[in-house]
Amino acid sequence: MDLPYTDRYWTSQDGLKLHYRDYAPLMQSDAEEKAPIICLHGLTRNSRDFAGLAERLQSKHRVLVPEMRGRGQSEYAKDWQTYTPMHYVGDVLGLLDELKIARCISIGTSMGGLMTFMMAAVRPGLFGGVVINDIGPEIDPAGIARIGTYVGKARNFPTWVHAAKALQEGGASSFPQYDLQRWIEMAKRVMVVSQNGRIGFDYDMNIAEPFKQPGNAAPPDLWPMFEALRDAPVMVLRGELSDILTPETIEEMTRRHPDVQSVTVPGVGHAPMLDEAEALAAIDHLLERVEASA
Repeated sequence: MDLPYTDRYWTSQDGLKLHYRDYAPLMQSDAEEKAPIICLHGLTRNSRDFAGLAERLQSKHRVLVPEMRGRGQSEYAKDWQTYTPMHYVGDVLGLLDELKIARCISIGTSMGGLMTFMMAAVRPGLFGGVVINDIGPEIDPAGIARIGTYVGKARNFPTWVHAAKALQEGGASSFPQYDLQRWIEMAKRVMVVSQNGRIGFDYDMNIAEPFKQPGNAAPPDLWPMFEALRDAPVMVLRGELSDILTPETIEEMTRRHPDVQSVTVPGVGHAPMLDEAEALAAIDHLLERVEASA
């Protein structure tokens, strides 16, 4: 069976072979006039996080889903100190340069949203529209502390059911309505079967080292970077149960940016999976607004 995407690679400035999925548009004539979409994943995630969404969006758009260094099929860094948002931003800008993409739409989940802020500051005018998934220029310390309890913990499991139940133990507060089947789906997003047959997380455990250092989990003073998005429409998604993005931060984002809309995704925490009806409708609305203003 043919995959809906092509596996492609690019090389970082420090020589790492990095992977991305390239979802070609199904309607080529329309896509020529539309900005491509780049999907940026969270701290411990990979390109599989956007599989369903990318297939949905490729009806009209080219969709690029890069995997940051140390995740998925991207090479692990030789120096763990390069596992920082600024290095990830440099890697992704290198990919856009290689593809000669001067303008695109970003959909960024968690760390991917922070990267979007930073990319906008480094390269003004890059984004024609932005979806920010459950992150903001101010981050609730409770959420950072929770992430710190699991990132970099090298656990492995004999079956997908065992893996799913382990995720459920740690994540039930964020996804209280998920049944075992949904947790198995989640496990298959974030884990892989290793050569010894055990199931483990699909990232370099060393990404936890810089995360522990001040300023790396969330770079300081992100408001000026967020404000660099002032010329692009922004859709902010917040999980109703989020411990990362507060309603107060969304209110301040709306005050500082002339064109921010927000949607709360009910029944989930950090971060919405972008398969929820409310999230999909919000993304569609943002894309319609970008198209109408083009």
